Amino acid sequence: MALLSDLVNLNLSDSTEKIIAEYIWIGGSGMDLRSKARTLEGPVDDPSKLPKWNYDGSSTGQAPGEDSEVILYPQAIFKDPFRRGNNILVICDAYTPAGEAIPTNKRSAAAKIFSHPDVVAEEPWYGIEQEYTLLKKEVHWPIGWPVGGFPGPQGPYYCGIGADKAFGRDIVDAHYKACLYAGINISGINGEVMPGQWEFQVGPSVGISAGDELWAARYILEDNRNCWSCRFL
Repeated sequence: MALLSDLVNLNLSDSTEKIIAEYIWIGGSGMDLRSKARTLEGPVDDPSKLPKWNYDGSSTGQAPGEDSEVILYPQAIFKDPFRRGNNILVICDAYTPAGEAIPTNKRSAAAKIFSHPDVVAEEPWYGIEQEYTLLKKEVHWPIGWPVGGFPGPQGPYYCGIGADKAFGRDIVDAHYKACLYAGINISGINGEVMPGQWEFQVGPSVGISAGDELWAARYILEDNRNCWSCRFL
């Protein structure tokens, strides 16, 4: 009998050319991420060749119940570090059926700016820092903190090393490697001033790709197959 881990780690390329594409978008709060998967007939490396898709925006706080269809436009592709093989993560933005960006779609306006010839000629580079805190899944309390209590004063934790200072380093390192595998231009990590608090950096990346890469990195950190919980700062 196959174990669940055996099935999770199945290499689809051994038996089919079909792949799984995980479509990812920003939800109604402007901070939450949503996703759903679909089967494609074969590998794709250009988002313009991916089909648009739809979802029920009334269930994500992005459309009224009487007119709930929202359309996903694929914008960026990354390798899927969870399913691996030829499977992909697809960063999308969201539009009405009439083709208008919904209010929570901030990428659409940004894309117009970044695609302007004057901006393209400047080739703007961006580096983005993302701080976050790892939480114990059961109690939503930072790792490295006593439950219901508080840690010692800051000082030894920033860029600290050792099991009594760098809490969650295995998680951080797993995320770092997963981002590199995905093709995200993640440039570094470091421990922050509080136990359980970390930071990663994305970039330098050109134009709007910096935002796409940051959201992909956030997705990988949050959608960790229920191993941990995190809160972005």
